[in-house]
Amino acid sequence: MSHLLIIGYVWPEPASSAAGKRMMELITLFQEQDWKITFATPATRSDFMVDLKAINVDEVAIELNNSDFDVFIADLKPDIVLFDRFMMEEQFGWRVAKHCPDALRILDTEDLHCLRKARHNALKEKRAFDETDLFNDTSKREIASIFRSDLSLIISKNELELLTKFFKVPSTLIYYLPFLIDSLKKTDKKNWLGFHKRQHFITIGNFLHEPNQDAVLYLKTTIWPLIKKELPKAEMHVYGAYVSSKTMQLHNPKEDFYIKGRAESVDEVMRTARVCLAPLRFGAGLKGKFTDAMKNGTPSITTAIGAEGMHGELPWGGFIADEVNDIVRKAVKLYTSESDWLIAQQNGFEIINQYYNKEILGNELVIHLKTLQKNIEKHRLHNFTGAMLMHHTMNSTKFMSKWIEEKNKTRS
Repeated sequence: MSHLLIIGYVWPEPASSAAGKRMMELITLFQEQDWKITFATPATRSDFMVDLKAINVDEVAIELNNSDFDVFIADLKPDIVLFDRFMMEEQFGWRVAKHCPDALRILDTEDLHCLRKARHNALKEKRAFDETDLFNDTSKREIASIFRSDLSLIISKNELELLTKFFKVPSTLIYYLPFLIDSLKKTDKKNWLGFHKRQHFITIGNFLHEPNQDAVLYLKTTIWPLIKKELPKAEMHVYGAYVSSKTMQLHNPKEDFYIKGRAESVDEVMRTARVCLAPLRFGAGLKGKFTDAMKNGTPSITTAIGAEGMHGELPWGGFIADEVNDIVRKAVKLYTSESDWLIAQQNGFEIINQYYNKEILGNELVIHLKTLQKNIEKHRLHNFTGAMLMHHTMNSTKFMSKWIEEKNKTRS
């Protein structure tokens, strides 16, 4: 039985974000292999986090820049360590490498933060995104983290291609792993509410995630007023955890634009909506709102960035549009045309079953990790860049961390 240590960026909240769902998908997969799992994080506990103890996952609170972690990791002796986002690998990777050199080090990127930041910067400057935008400090940090890790889980094939072609990351260091979702059955489809039993538009997403905030503001100020002229009886329902006071100011019942806040059940609110509308203008990775929509038979309208990496060669479960008038026109069409709506619904059904098959994807990953464990020494010998970066990290981050630790002691 393998012992897996997960070093989390936050405590998992699957009801709040796609990242939380992703983490729970991984935990479930590894528990199905009878692996022992310990989840450690420096994050503050939240009211909406999963009770990991209830599912036999050990919980450990750790601190940044604290040598107590060295004692903890040396005593724990995990076989595999999974870092939740590159920031955790930066903080703890060198300590794991020093005290548990034989442990397999895996990075779950969630999405490429450097790509999301580059696109955001281009949007703020009101210009088209260019590859030169990727030459930013976040890229340098994130790509270095990928090289230092034995394997990085990449959620989107578009990002996989960007890493190999633009950043020249060897394919042996990265592994494609999208969301892990149970296949849909015909009985699931039969239980979906029909076109005429649904009403209104919906969007959903954690408001701590900047692309979601921007999309809602874009909806309120630009998209929704035009849709409302065409569909006077329709309503826009906006769900999401951690709504800020600034976002709540967008709530306007007179315009049928409702900020609903946290949804107790994503499935419940998604299954009764007619169309999911999320005009994302920047971002990266995969968007959980769209797989949630497809699982509940809800067609969607989004941008090329929103649908990126989510459907491969299959037609989208709705429409993709980037220009304002095109988004509005297609949103109205999908909302009013039952025939287009039914085609989009079926497309979503096919996407879930062909691209997110939990059983196939999960089994392939486990086999890959076991093979990597058996050949870890040879694998690392082919990654001189990673060894070089780890050497410099051990000598720079290590002493910076120790300096911060000593500084904190003097304050206390």
